[in-house]
Amino acid sequence: MALTFEQAVADSKTLPAKPSNDILLELYSLYKQGTEGDAPEKGDYNMFDFVAKAKHEAWKKYIGTSSDDAKEKYIALVEKLKG
Repeated sequence: MALTFEQAVADSKTLPAKPSNDILLELYSLYKQGTEGDAPEKGDYNMFDFVAKAKHEAWKKYIGTSSDDAKEKYIALVEKLKG
């Protein structure tokens, strides 16, 4: 049975191994795009908050992606990570 988005979000918190930072950014950006839509042009962080900047930049890569497409990509990534 295919995962729902909500189940994939829950499963992402109990993966067998901690994903790399790049994968975590991918999960974050797909989640944000799927739940909030396009990232704002300017992020809400200060210039020394490198983590927030990386998250915002990753999210911006999905500008124009529909919520449903982002959720499908998120589900597929979680399924891949579950093995």
